[in-house]
Amino acid sequence: MAARRIIPIRALAAAPEASRQRLRRGAQAAFFVFFVLAPVFDVFRYDLTAGHAWLLGFAWHAGLDDLLCVSKVAALGAIGRIFGRVILPLFALGGLLMWAAWRWGRLYCGWLCPHFWVVELINECMRRAGGRPSLWEPRPLPLHRADGRTIVPDRRWWLVAALLAVGCALVWAVATLTYLLPPAQVYGDLLAGRPSRGEGVFIAVFTGLLALEFFFARHLFCRFACSVGVFQSLAWMANRAALVVGFRRERGAECATCDSACDHACPMRLRPRNIKRAMFTCTQCGLCVAACETTQRNNPRGPLLHWVSGAAARDNEAAFRAPRFERKHP
Repeated sequence: MAARRIIPIRALAAAPEASRQRLRRGAQAAFFVFFVLAPVFDVFRYDLTAGHAWLLGFAWHAGLDDLLCVSKVAALGAIGRIFGRVILPLFALGGLLMWAAWRWGRLYCGWLCPHFWVVELINECMRRAGGRPSLWEPRPLPLHRADGRTIVPDRRWWLVAALLAVGCALVWAVATLTYLLPPAQVYGDLLAGRPSRGEGVFIAVFTGLLALEFFFARHLFCRFACSVGVFQSLAWMANRAALVVGFRRERGAECATCDSACDHACPMRLRPRNIKRAMFTCTQCGLCVAACETTQRNNPRGPLLHWVSGAAARDNEAAFRAPRFERKHP
């Protein structure tokens, strides 16, 4: 009789988050490539030279030129043209982003945003250099990772972090300029080694400011200065049933065997086991969940952090609230 095959259920349960992280990394890399190449293929950009935008390979005019000639368009038609071609598309795009944030949180930040991708890269370099993921971390993180690997601090990683900050800032500066000027002109001038004065000043200033932000601020910019991120957080907080990282509070004692790996894994320097209000700037990257799954891989009851939504999200938040005692009247 053939031996019965036993499938380890616990191992399969831990696989989805690891697969999700690989998918997230791929999405970040793909969107960064899209961010750089979109102007090249006229997917979306505004050409200051031509005076109109490009959308999906076609010239896109707002129709505002006719406003200069009263005989061509009536006032009411002009208002309708501005609303239909400029305001409505912007509101539709913003509404779609807010709806996604209301339901799933800051998915754009954690899964697509090129800036957050750089945040994670430089955080890793700084942790390898001195044990801290940022210059403002109060104390070094443990040298042992959640997966058992040990970090050996090496000062040479400071150079890697600095080069990454400057290199990514330079790529951002050039890519941003191609959203405003013809990409063939910008890249042609750079390859020929003779950019115009305006191009040179823009690239130099933009690169310098962004490199400083990458090296010194990063997650602080994401938390306090990014308007796109803040509005997503506001939409997310308005929905108590939105996707959120849940914590099995009744099993909190099991965290004693862990050195707060979920806290150390968070690129935004948040505490994932806290209430949702304290996780206002969570980017839904899931690194805390992955860290918990790794450290609790030998726990037959599974990890303590997990994704919840709907009624489970409401219950998870309610579990942190102190019980209310009704006043008894004699």
